[in-house]
Amino acid sequence: MNFKVTPNNLTRLEKIFGEAKYELRFEKGTFNSGYCVLEHKKVVVVNKFLNLEGRINTLLDILASMQLDESVLTPESLKLYKQIVSNKAATAADAGEEPLPPSPEQPTEN
Repeated sequence: MNFKVTPNNLTRLEKIFGEAKYELRFEKGTFNSGYCVLEHKKVVVVNKFLNLEGRINTLLDILASMQLDESVLTPESLKLYKQIVSNKAATAADAGEEPLPPSPEQPTEN
């Protein structure tokens, strides 16, 4: 996927996390991969010292590996999320890896 490195695109990615009820934080830490995801608390912590391109690439990696409840996303965010996931599947297929299974329907929280 050709994803331009712009502050607006970073904002679009951050919006997906917000709509999915994940708290996205940019903080200092010792992360081997540049980020940490706490699934049960719905918190994503990204190394605050990453530049704009690093932040965007990190958020793309995280979103591609997560299974979000698509029913809570706006149409614009859903379209972007599906592009990210399909790009990950295509990249995995090109590399000869097994693609991630499709995300099951997740119940909405009350």
